[in-house]
Amino acid sequence: MNEIYIMIGVLLLIMGIMDFIWTTLWVDGGAGPLTKRLSHTIWKFLWKISRSNPKILSLSGPLILSLTLLMWIVLLWIGWTFVFAGNDHSIINAQDNSPATWVERIYFTGYLIFTLGNGDFSPQGTVWQIATVCATGTGMLFITLGVTYLLSVLGAVTQKRAFAESVYGSGKTSMEWVKNAWNGEHFHNSDFLLSKYSNQLSTITAQHKAYPILHYYYAEDKKGAVPLAVAILDETLTLFSYGIWPENQPNRLLVTEARSSIQSYLDTLYSAKVKPSKEVPPFDDIEKLHHEGFPTVPKQEFLDSLVALEDRRKKLLGIIQYNALKWPM
Repeated sequence: MNEIYIMIGVLLLIMGIMDFIWTTLWVDGGAGPLTKRLSHTIWKFLWKISRSNPKILSLSGPLILSLTLLMWIVLLWIGWTFVFAGNDHSIINAQDNSPATWVERIYFTGYLIFTLGNGDFSPQGTVWQIATVCATGTGMLFITLGVTYLLSVLGAVTQKRAFAESVYGSGKTSMEWVKNAWNGEHFHNSDFLLSKYSNQLSTITAQHKAYPILHYYYAEDKKGAVPLAVAILDETLTLFSYGIWPENQPNRLLVTEARSSIQSYLDTLYSAKVKPSKEVPPFDDIEKLHHEGFPTVPKQEFLDSLVALEDRRKKLLGIIQYNALKWPM
């Protein structure tokens, strides 16, 4: 009996299973410690070598997801291999009853955790038979939850892209958004969209909390970039709230709800090591709208209102920069 091998194996199993369950099942817990460190390291590496190249950054999400799944498999596989290496006679060759070698134990463990059976080898003794059942059980757990987690993440990515493309389609900048929403008298044409986007963003925020790997899914096409869409939407809400006369604004309750959804999104991303920008993003000249006949407040009154929003807008710019995007102007 080699207790050191067993201790190493059990430690690796605890680390892998804990991180796996933490990441896939604990909705409010975010990513597990190992997954979080791996994800951040890969993102930082791709960020450094990409030089803001969208094609390279677009690999971050799939690469992190693939390597996370691989990490869990490796920890599970190596952990059980060390456990079965704790006794020379724990596993024997079914044909000649000889003790399994290290390579054969690796082979035997792989068969177990991928639920293929136990091949040409068999466990000896009650303890090792129970260990074999446990190894198969952890393999089934990994396959079932791993596939579910994978499908959930990919579904969430699709929802993110759909939300971003919809917002971007309404206007590529806040000024364009406002112009498209004007019906000649007021901006109530935006009410339905504000309600829709608020609900969608709340769902996306909840998904980011449950699957932090979504932070690293970078959209190569800016039309599918959620950070850009959120910035456009929030700047539009700023124009509606502080740049347009009250009698012409969209439904105030819907505007407040949308801003609250955006704030929740910002809070979620800033819990994932994103930092605010040191500079305040620019805002297009509101007098352009006034000259085109839109019911805008005086320019200075609007600029004075922006002072109270500097921290919020720095956070928006910080997310834009973190994703190697440019501020919508």
